[in-house]
Amino acid sequence: MNGKEMWKLRMISNVAGILAVLWMAVIFGFSAQPKEESGMVSEEVSESLLNVTGWFFRLNIDEERVHEVIRALERFVRKGAHMTEFAVLAVLLYLWIGRWQMQRLRRYGIAVLLAVLYAGSDEFHQLFVEGRAGLVSDVLVDGTGAALGLALFILMSFCVMKIMRAGRRL
Repeated sequence: MNGKEMWKLRMISNVAGILAVLWMAVIFGFSAQPKEESGMVSEEVSESLLNVTGWFFRLNIDEERVHEVIRALERFVRKGAHMTEFAVLAVLLYLWIGRWQMQRLRRYGIAVLLAVLYAGSDEFHQLFVEGRAGLVSDVLVDGTGAALGLALFILMSFCVMKIMRAGRRL
């Protein structure tokens, strides 16, 4: 690797590290919301999803049924949000530790492990927030999101690189 490539790698790593810390602050902020406030956000997202789906598929659902569906969707929205938050964190951590030369699998494992450790601290933090509970099951959901999200990122990166190399040969 020449000097210019090393400089570029370090810049990406530095920016990813800063973004990872900022993203952790965002996660902390969401976790600091009392249950009531957090639930309202999830409900609003669930209602928006239902409205878009209803419009797209031309569904005609009565008001009572809408509220039932929203309550059912809310759990998936909350878990999906957890998984997405920690997928983003794992990708940023993976890019941050990219400055150290190591095998991709080891880097993957370290990034996921760091994300899971932060998930554990996040759930511990929730023990002190009104109406919230720190759950081991949420750490597992977060860890799954980190592992799957990072795997998807690596797979997409690999595909993009293959396409770019093939394009250069043409």
